[in-house]
Amino acid sequence: MIDPIFTNGVIAVKERLLLGEKLLRFCEMTAEEVLRSLRENGFGSGAETNEGEALCRAEEAALDQFIREYAPGKAELSYLLSPRDFHNAKALCKAKKLGTNPEKLLAPEGLVPISVLEAAVDSGDTSAIGGKLAGAVTQALEGQNLTGTEIGGIFDVALYGHLSHACRHSRILKKLLAGRADRTNILTAMRSADSQYAQKLYVGGGVIKPERLEALFSDDEDIARHALDKTPYAAFYGRCYAAKSQNMPFTEGERELESCEAEYFFAKRYELEGKQPFLYYVFRRRAEIQNVRIILVCLNAGLTPREIRLRLRAV
Repeated sequence: MIDPIFTNGVIAVKERLLLGEKLLRFCEMTAEEVLRSLRENGFGSGAETNEGEALCRAEEAALDQFIREYAPGKAELSYLLSPRDFHNAKALCKAKKLGTNPEKLLAPEGLVPISVLEAAVDSGDTSAIGGKLAGAVTQALEGQNLTGTEIGGIFDVALYGHLSHACRHSRILKKLLAGRADRTNILTAMRSADSQYAQKLYVGGGVIKPERLEALFSDDEDIARHALDKTPYAAFYGRCYAAKSQNMPFTEGERELESCEAEYFFAKRYELEGKQPFLYYVFRRRAEIQNVRIILVCLNAGLTPREIRLRLRAV
């Protein structure tokens, strides 16, 4: 394992390339101006392209290489990269059941080679992948009349089970996983027609139990509105509840879910030690790459700077 002091020195150099508040200025530019500024700031890790998505892919590949080289332990490596395995296996299972090409749905490779996942899904022999991932593939392939959401739920439940085990000895990763799991379950409940359906998609690893989420479906509006008072997610649920009441998309809730790890470390940025600077850097860089994608898509769609900023992940 690489000495954390050496890793933190590498991070200190890489942090100079973070975009930071430049992302907010990008919201007021044209797409062409953003691409020019990105290249001037070294975004894309030297890729010879003028296409935004290709720059993002190149930056993701460079960050993945950094994770594989400098991850302080197996738990951190699993937390950061194994979600890709579950996503790719899900995409392959959906494609097989629908008879479609999964290529455009696949994410960059995680810890399991995509070729190994393809072989497991094609043959039904999951012995090469094992664990929760193998169980999810088998359940998805053998299930009858499953909707896309239900297949996604199978892999989400398996992923959180896998991460709960992989991160069981890491206090910080368990805390991050709980925050992501609880927000995922709240958003799932808000989108579900009834509590029975929400329970089918419930993921483990959080602190909000299924019984507590039952109150979200109460016919008493006052009970439903205050269902998660006195929990760490009261404000989060309040924003989701307001959006649902107004028949609006859960934009703020989704943003908070995808930003929760980076924002957790941002609040403690002057207290980070040990493995934490590594995790903070990775989550910040991932958020920036996603924000570049969001900004370029929104600019091409003609959205206003304010509308774009509302969609950004942690900045």
